Amino acid sequence: MIFPTTVAGSLPKPAWLAEPNKLWPKWQLAGEALAQAKLDATLLAVKLQEDAGVDIVCDGEMSRQHFVHGFLEFVDGIDFANKIEMGIRADRYKAMVPVVRGALTLKGRVHQAEARHARAHTKRKLKITLPGAMTIADTVADAHYGDRAKMAFAFADLLNKEARALQADGVDVIQFDEPAFNVFMDEVPTWGVEALERAVDGLTCTTAVHICYGYGIKANIDWKNALGEEWRQYENIFPALAKSRIKQVSVEVIHSHVPLKLLGLLEGKDVLAGVIDVATEKVETPEEVAGVIKAVMQFVPKEKIVASTNCGMAPMRRDIAEAKLVALGAGAKLARERFG
Repeated sequence: MIFPTTVAGSLPKPAWLAEPNKLWPKWQLAGEALAQAKLDATLLAVKLQEDAGVDIVCDGEMSRQHFVHGFLEFVDGIDFANKIEMGIRADRYKAMVPVVRGALTLKGRVHQAEARHARAHTKRKLKITLPGAMTIADTVADAHYGDRAKMAFAFADLLNKEARALQADGVDVIQFDEPAFNVFMDEVPTWGVEALERAVDGLTCTTAVHICYGYGIKANIDWKNALGEEWRQYENIFPALAKSRIKQVSVEVIHSHVPLKLLGLLEGKDVLAGVIDVATEKVETPEEVAGVIKAVMQFVPKEKIVASTNCGMAPMRRDIAEAKLVALGAGAKLARERFG
């Protein structure tokens, strides 16, 4: 099937699980009740995607407050009790971040419960997302390694351990989220891709990397508005990714100023083209989605195109996110009828 559909990762959490419409929501429950609610929400996320016609479903990141910190909670060597304020994404915004104070080790499995729960309840291909090593290194303060690349490789080893276990759980696609690749573009070819490849070492399932211009929050929107008429960040990093062992690259397309011809630099890769805008509450029509797919076809072979969202939908209103999922499924179906 051409133009299979998927989502970048996160979906809005139900109000009974966490505060709605927030990127850092507080949990509404605790203890065993919270653990069960996370699994219930995971099952709901899978069902919503299936009903919308999403072909490669994910857990919706229902068990994580944040896409990076959901992993960090399972890592020893990190001090969460004494967070410090630090500029992240090249000082695009300030955040209170934990501090790495010792050698990094995993406490145990990270996403086993939700991955196995989702796997048991869907016959479709299943994707689980993990934060990328460079992005993690940009989201913590270092008081131990003394070198950001060295710390990132330490995180990559932990990510690889969890990724191998997820593969054994029956996960079909493991995606690493690397928004930092669009910020530290000079470092991506020198050590960023190498750290990414260390994270996928030994995997035989489909591997992907997600690179975008961020959630639909004010800090990211303001940054994008300052990037000018053409966003050429991808131009600096795509050649290195094209040479890598990563099988899929997830990128922002709709309503962005990315020159589509840059997608041609990803020769040989599956392109997860963002055909759903997460920075607006306007719901796309199937015609619009099919139109974006048609535009991407000028530079990417149609058998290499996967229709996706620009980024995660975690802070979005739930009804709008669900409507956008329906538009994604319907738009890809329309594109198959027209261009298949």
